[in-house]
Amino acid sequence: MDTKQILIFGLLLVPVWTCKMHRCYDEHELSEAADRKLRGHYPQPPDPSPAATSDSPASCPVDLYDQPLAQQLSSRSLSPWRYVTRAMKDHFPSSYVEAQCLCSGCILVQDAPGPKGRPLTVESYDYNSVPVKQSRVFLRRELCSDGKKYQLKAVTLEVTVGCTCARVKTSS
Repeated sequence: MDTKQILIFGLLLVPVWTCKMHRCYDEHELSEAADRKLRGHYPQPPDPSPAATSDSPASCPVDLYDQPLAQQLSSRSLSPWRYVTRAMKDHFPSSYVEAQCLCSGCILVQDAPGPKGRPLTVESYDYNSVPVKQSRVFLRRELCSDGKKYQLKAVTLEVTVGCTCARVKTSS
C-alpha cells in the first residue's frame, strides 16, 4: 500500500470509529447502555449505607462528643459531615450521595472537664472544616443530530466525599 491508499483507508475508518464512540440510542436502550458503560469503563464507588445518610440536623453537632463514640467516621470526625442525596436530570447515575460539612470550624476537645466529668468540646474557628473532593465520572444524555435518539457523553464532576480540618487560610 502506498501513502495515498493508507490515507484513503484511514479516512474510511474514521466514521466507523466515531460511530462506535458516539453511538445513538433509543430512549428504551439508553439506561441499559449507560449501565453497561459505567460498569465497563467508569466503575462507580459505592454510596454510603442508608444508615449513614441520616436526616441529621445541618448544624455543628458539638454535643455529640459528650456521648459514647459513634460508629460512623462522619460522626467521629473533628470536622463532621452528613450525607445528602443529589439528583441530576439527564445523567447516569441520576442521583448520588454527597457529603455536606456540618461545621464552619473544627471541634476541639479541651483539657478542662465539661459536663458529667467528660472533656469539654467546642467548635474552634482557628481551624476550618473543609470538603474533601473526589473526581467522579457521570454519563450525560445528549440529543443526537437526528433529534430522536440520544448519545452518552462522559463528564467529570467533583463530588464531596467527606470533610477535614485545616488551618485557616491567611494572606501573606
